[in-house]
Amino acid sequence: MRINIPQYIEELDASDPLSSFREEFNIPALFHEKPCIYLCGNSLGLQPKKAKDYVQMEMDKWAEMGVEGHVKGKYPWMPYHEFLTEKMSAVVGGNTEEVVVMNSLSVNLHLLMVSFYRPKKEKYKILIEYNPFPSDRYAVESQLKFHGYKPEDAIIELQPEAGSEIVTKRQIEEVFKREGDKIAMTLIGGVNYYSGQYYDIEYITRLAHKHGAIAGFDFAHGAGNVPLQLHDWGVDFAAWCSYKYLNSGPGALSGVFIHNRHAERFDLPRFTGWWGHDKNTRFKMDPKFVPMPGAEGWQLSNPPILPMACMQASLELFDRAGMERIREKSEKMSALCEKLITETDGSRIEIITPSNPSERGSQLSIRVVDADKGLFDRLSKSGVIADWREPDVIRIAPAPLYNTFKEVYQFCEILKNCMHE
Repeated sequence: MRINIPQYIEELDASDPLSSFREEFNIPALFHEKPCIYLCGNSLGLQPKKAKDYVQMEMDKWAEMGVEGHVKGKYPWMPYHEFLTEKMSAVVGGNTEEVVVMNSLSVNLHLLMVSFYRPKKEKYKILIEYNPFPSDRYAVESQLKFHGYKPEDAIIELQPEAGSEIVTKRQIEEVFKREGDKIAMTLIGGVNYYSGQYYDIEYITRLAHKHGAIAGFDFAHGAGNVPLQLHDWGVDFAAWCSYKYLNSGPGALSGVFIHNRHAERFDLPRFTGWWGHDKNTRFKMDPKFVPMPGAEGWQLSNPPILPMACMQASLELFDRAGMERIREKSEKMSALCEKLITETDGSRIEIITPSNPSERGSQLSIRVVDADKGLFDRLSKSGVIADWREPDVIRIAPAPLYNTFKEVYQFCEILKNCMHE
């Protein structure tokens, strides 16, 4: 299907300061002769072209040096995670001693809850977001059961306004007024995977602390997507994956933030491993564990080099682009997409993501009246890679580093045609 692109769309791309970054990524073609319209960065980000180079560098070092690669080469393996810290800290707004890359997301959430979920007789409940990603719910439920609580009693789930998917500040405040004395910790997805709502993290953190609760967050859909200032907001802990907006590869590693007021809380219980031990004495093999201060003290194992090499390639791009410019383009793209979709057929299409730019990231969640997965399948056959979430939502997420305004326009035209088929 040929789509004529209006002049104003062409001008948006021509004046885009991030336009050159698209050439830094591999764009899938799949069964089409030309690159598809890839709007699924909220599920798996595209591959930076330099990822192969970074991985090959370490493969070559392994072949040429063997075990000596731990201490030699451009990026010695032993401190490899440290080469990621500064750039990752800039993405989430943390100090370098507050951020570390390690493990997978669910593993890190468990490690953090071991330390920060400290229930008491009357203060034991965990506040979660509305409709959380199932993995987060499973993790919270298992932690509660481990401590002897029943999830149906100890979990408080935020609820949206009637007839919507959006949770307002008023509703959050009412929950704390009603249950604050019983809430021990929050574990809220900073950007909801289903609706795309971006919660006011500073506001929730302030409420949690006012009621004596730990403020914890999952930024799987936030890191690399929305501007974060975790240190300044006073967040106690957070974790995020890196395979979505951070483009680090399928199943890629997780990042962790622990506020520096906890940097030397060695009294906190934690599950330990030798990479969290004081690196100055780690190889003396002392049987007594001496934790490093800061987030590094929560590490378990030595760094997995090849996944971290992939992350190097992506974080290099984020460092060059800067989150401020990424966010600026993201807001423009989502606003354009929202406008075009609404004009397509406002009576049949509902965008359940908040319209306020400050309350969403790149993702728009689209619900079409009287449509089923067949509509999504027609989009796929037309060259659009998006995401379907049961029972009736199509998620799209124009990624500022590799998507164009032209693609946003093309998607909206394809959506209109597919709806009319």
